[in-house]
Amino acid sequence: MSNKINRLPAVIDKTGLSRSSIYLRMSKGEFPQSISLGARAIGWLEADIEQWLDEKIAASKSIQSKG
Repeated sequence: MSNKINRLPAVIDKTGLSRSSIYLRMSKGEFPQSISLGARAIGWLEADIEQWLDEKIAASKSIQSKG
């Protein structure tokens, strides 16, 4: 498991989601939680983002194969 930390611009680039969508999904428990890096800095574990993306891809393929 990778312990690499991605900051918000990298997460936005990797997921294609906007900043507000990321925070909204986090609040609903639909996106990995950020971790505190200091008083004014947060990031996301790269492995958590990759897992989330893998789950979204698998769910999308499952829906497509049923339809």
